[in-house]
Amino acid sequence: MTAAEQRFREFKMPDVGEGLTEAEILKWYVKPGDTVTDGQVICEVETAKAAVELPCPYEGVVHAVHFEEGATVDVGTSIIAVDTDPGAGPAEAPAPAAAAGPAPAADEEDAEPQGRQAVLVGYGAAPSSTKRRARKPQPGAPEREPAAAALQAELNGHAAVSAPAAPAPATPATPAPPAPSAPAAVPAAGRPLAKPPVRKLAKDLGIDLATVTPTGPDGVITREDVHAAAAPAPAAEAPAAAAAPAATAPSPGSEAVRARETRVPIKGVRKATAQAMVNSAFTAPHVTEFITVDVTRTMKLVQELKQDPDMAGLRVNPLLLVAKALLVAIKRNPEISAAWDEENQEIVRKHYVNLGIAAATPRGLIVPNIKDADAKTLPQLAAALGELVTTAREGKTAPGDMAGGTVTITNVGVFGVDTGTPILNPGEPAILAFGAVKLQPWVHKGKVKPRQVTTLALSFDHRLVDGELGSKVLADIAAILEQPKRLITWA
Repeated sequence: MTAAEQRFREFKMPDVGEGLTEAEILKWYVKPGDTVTDGQVICEVETAKAAVELPCPYEGVVHAVHFEEGATVDVGTSIIAVDTDPGAGPAEAPAPAAAAGPAPAADEEDAEPQGRQAVLVGYGAAPSSTKRRARKPQPGAPEREPAAAALQAELNGHAAVSAPAAPAPATPATPAPPAPSAPAAVPAAGRPLAKPPVRKLAKDLGIDLATVTPTGPDGVITREDVHAAAAPAPAAEAPAAAAAPAATAPSPGSEAVRARETRVPIKGVRKATAQAMVNSAFTAPHVTEFITVDVTRTMKLVQELKQDPDMAGLRVNPLLLVAKALLVAIKRNPEISAAWDEENQEIVRKHYVNLGIAAATPRGLIVPNIKDADAKTLPQLAAALGELVTTAREGKTAPGDMAGGTVTITNVGVFGVDTGTPILNPGEPAILAFGAVKLQPWVHKGKVKPRQVTTLALSFDHRLVDGELGSKVLADIAAILEQPKRLITWA
């Protein structure tokens, strides 16, 4: 490290989650010339999981801020420079290092150290001793020798792509077809370049990366490339529609249309949520069951608990008792607390419950979870639930609070919705939808009376949970909410 590098320390965007590749800078708390101390919060960033405040690992004076608010920055890219010895007089700071990414173009036979380890907060990416993989050929690049291509393809598990044979002389009656305007998506001779999240996405969608045409820099396959490969081919337009005058309606990109629309970039939590839901919907076979239940006694118990001295200062509402009922039902049917390990072909039984609560925030839907919720008393569960909701609404939920969930509740009733068919949180076996509680006519003790009624919906992964197990869990939850004294007798 040079003297200038020792003095002007570059703080690189850390991986504040688990394998995240980028983050958006929401707000800077410092500017050039400000004095900072070790551990001082200098900015707030939004990852694909949550908004996180970043502390500075250096002490000194801010020399430069490399990105504006709203910029999306790759992990490992320097975002701020700190002069750790401002009293030494003026000096020229070194240029900030770029984020570790795909290796520059080189011959495929060249082998040089190029890799990344897990990023530590404040230290960026560290080089490793792994060798760089062969780069995916770019359109227009010269063809490799057929023998070399076949050998490399065999080593990488792909069928060799033979060089096109010389075309036969064309005759006037059978002219040769015109060459395609875009390169065909054919398997590359080397392993396709893609980040781990993109490889997982391709695996989940059943897409062979070797058949995807890359659009990223240096031949890197992006998420958009995978989605494009997974999308069905558009149907051919009808001849009449093709012949219609273009002036009959404004084009999508015209000024007239843009004036009537607002386009919002898909990024951060909303982007991650959308991708997670797509992966879940197309990975786990969903089954949803419904039950309508009289919760009049539960609603009465809620009012009594609000007056209980042991619950003073705690958030007491119907969701609290629904959560407790779900935990008791899982205790009675522990087989539902499990996960599907596709790679190892195993079912992982979990002897704990990390209860997730779906929370709508201005940045999108997040699902923080209460760790070891099954071991908490009712007052402890109420305190944890209140803290979880408050933190989520403030946008301060840490990535660790959203990891490791085992089952989820989504309270659609707060929006006046009766019920729904919720999509599983990825990796979880079940999700319970709690609908609106409404006064309805109900047969009670042989007479039709107005009662507080709600509808519950339980979606579950049919690989893990069969109809019998799912029905037992849902029936137990309903029975507890109908007769809440079962919280004592069954627990």
